Amino acid sequence: MNVNQTTKHIEKNHFYFYCEIPRSFRHLSFYIFDRDVFRRDSSIGKVAVKKEDLQKYHGKDHWFPLQPVCADSEVQVCVHTITFTFSHLADAFIQRHLQMMTTEAIKTNKRAMICKCCDKVDLWNASNLKFGDEFLGEVRVPLKVLGQSGVHDAWYFLQPRDNGNKSVKADELGSLRLNIVYTEDHVFPTEHYNPLRDLLLQSAHIEPVSASAAHILGEVCREKQEAAVPLVRLFLHYGKIVPFLSAIAHAEISRTQDPNTIFRGNSLTSKCIDETMKLAGMHYLRVTLKPIIDEICTDHKPCEIDPVKLKESENLDANRENLRQYVDRIFNVITSSGVSCPTVMGDIFFSLRESAASRFEVDPDVRYTAVSSFIFLRFFAPAILSPNLFQLRPHHPDPHTSRTLTLISKTIQTLGSLAKSKSARGKRCVFSRFLNPRVSVWQFLDLISSSARWDQKSIETPIMLKEGFMIKRAQGRNRFGLKNFKSRWFRLTNHEFTYHKTKGEGALCSIPIENILAVERLEEESFKMKNMFQVIQPERALYIQANNCVEARDWIDILTKVSQCNRKRLSTYHPSAFLNGHWLCCKLSADSAPGCTPCTGGLPANIQLDVDGDRETERIYSLYSTYMAKLVKMQEACGSKSVYDGPEQEEYSTFVIDDPQETYKTLRLVISAVQTLEQQHMQYKRDKFRKTKYGSQ
Repeated sequence: MNVNQTTKHIEKNHFYFYCEIPRSFRHLSFYIFDRDVFRRDSSIGKVAVKKEDLQKYHGKDHWFPLQPVCADSEVQVCVHTITFTFSHLADAFIQRHLQMMTTEAIKTNKRAMICKCCDKVDLWNASNLKFGDEFLGEVRVPLKVLGQSGVHDAWYFLQPRDNGNKSVKADELGSLRLNIVYTEDHVFPTEHYNPLRDLLLQSAHIEPVSASAAHILGEVCREKQEAAVPLVRLFLHYGKIVPFLSAIAHAEISRTQDPNTIFRGNSLTSKCIDETMKLAGMHYLRVTLKPIIDEICTDHKPCEIDPVKLKESENLDANRENLRQYVDRIFNVITSSGVSCPTVMGDIFFSLRESAASRFEVDPDVRYTAVSSFIFLRFFAPAILSPNLFQLRPHHPDPHTSRTLTLISKTIQTLGSLAKSKSARGKRCVFSRFLNPRVSVWQFLDLISSSARWDQKSIETPIMLKEGFMIKRAQGRNRFGLKNFKSRWFRLTNHEFTYHKTKGEGALCSIPIENILAVERLEEESFKMKNMFQVIQPERALYIQANNCVEARDWIDILTKVSQCNRKRLSTYHPSAFLNGHWLCCKLSADSAPGCTPCTGGLPANIQLDVDGDRETERIYSLYSTYMAKLVKMQEACGSKSVYDGPEQEEYSTFVIDDPQETYKTLRLVISAVQTLEQQHMQYKRDKFRKTKYGSQ
């Protein structure tokens, strides 16, 4: 957020943050900083909301006045227990005994300044530095609490110092607009969530999927995003995200009438896929975009191409060339990154492509636009526009860099949307200088939407991924008993890997993708030939020599990509060939001997999330509980549709109900599970209230 100190004007920016907060916090604070020309930050003010006030502002826009930031007001977020003893001595001297129990007390030296003339206790962090001790907070205790026993044992919150900085009036600092959504989870043991969790995880197999528990959650929530976040994390945790997204995407495509509007709205499907890509694709974004984004943020090259916004010192042609170079590099690195696309994203794109192709058979382009609308418009373009939200940069970029990233993001969106579109011929000439002839956006989409995990016969034609001449070692023997090397035309689809005598002729050999157990380099010593790799099958290995090292790497990457989900993939292999009755690498004589070297894999590991399934189910329960009135109204809508075959009542028109009877059954089970959990939560709160000993407020 950028601040002009002269006019006290804050540019309007919108940021979305999702963070975990420790249960013992006291205030949720937001700090506003001003960054000068030397990129140094100075604090302007803060907004601190008390924990007990968060529910008051939950889900509502509110303007909060900024408060000054000073050392005396920055109280540590911790609670201290204090025991006072009072005794009468001859000189009427009051002795106070202070016991402080905090996390920091274990690690650092604390000292307490006790005022003998009043009931105030200051807590300091003793420091050996020249800057002196650090003020942590103070407590004021009325002496009357000691009573006749002379002992007072209670918990107190530390408070800011009374003589804090009051030189700046709060209304001079301005205000900050916040929309806070605060949820506090009380997670029970896993057995409490089994009924609700089982209902949710069965969603992909419910017919129709609109009658499933997960889809119903999306129908009753005010914002699809609040339903998508816990649903995606829950399904990812239990390995069921692909069938779930495939089911709800297929249902949405079936309801779509115009292929040009596919996934254009903020539906549950689009929000869930967005969230999945953001979670599963973080590593993918980092290896693809982060180096270039870092360079753009560091170099600050001018890229403004709007004559109205051009500065006097800037040249339009030079700016246009800077922008062209950035877009060219980013577009090429994206379209060359297909082999790094996470498996889960590839499986989802495959499902989208297949559903769109079967729904709009007369439109050959829709299978591409269904994928490009997510990978370009909802994944790469937003990450370029706001790299801080995708963990590519630590902070929001400055206005100059933000404008550059906006121009790049818009151009990438345009180039991605041109994939196989009817208007591409007319527009492609405008952006042709951005396109590298060695790569193609359509080949990229073909690669990331291919999957070996599904029944490939469900696609009408195989997707051609790569082809070209290479040299192979014969798998059989000639009449003299020797194996020779011959040039062959190789062709890879998402169905099979084949080689032919020449291009256009029938296949001499076909290897189904599911039979590829590993793809690895072959050591040069095997045949005294460079750039060789091996395609390992159950019975034998096919040895191939590429034209150069780059071509060998490309073939290894793409073959590994399409076969990485095969169930029988090897964990070890032989890096050298089997010649003269033994393996050259390990000298074992059996040609079926297990490999002696771990397979490289070649690709980043699939998504691994630190997800607590019980906690995500608890969050989903909280949403159901919040929108219980809508669940009941949806039940009423099911009953209305079942007995009244006529125009839909307006009050029920907001719900998608394809099968009233099945939806009603699911709603009944959901409401029952939610009510059971509500009773357990109420019992927990009653027990906690009885067991809690309150000292002070």
